[in-house]
Amino acid sequence: MALIRQINESEAQGILKEVYATAVSRTGRVANIIKVMSLDARTVQASMKFYAALMKSKNALEPARREMLAAVVSNVNECYY
Repeated sequence: MALIRQINESEAQGILKEVYATAVSRTGRVANIIKVMSLDARTVQASMKFYAALMKSKNALEPARREMLAAVVSNVNECYY
């Protein structure tokens, strides 16, 4: 099993600390996908903004359909959330 070094919530600073705080306020925790990207705070911040633009902003797909597609893709990738 591969191990990826991650920055813990208690060690986060600057942009990463803001990203972690946003995650906690939204879901009550910091998801592992965010922690995996934690060594590059600007990248994780951009990734989360991209996610929000796709999944949380009004677009051509209804919110329920977006979540359904995300669940199907995660299932196919054996990545359960």
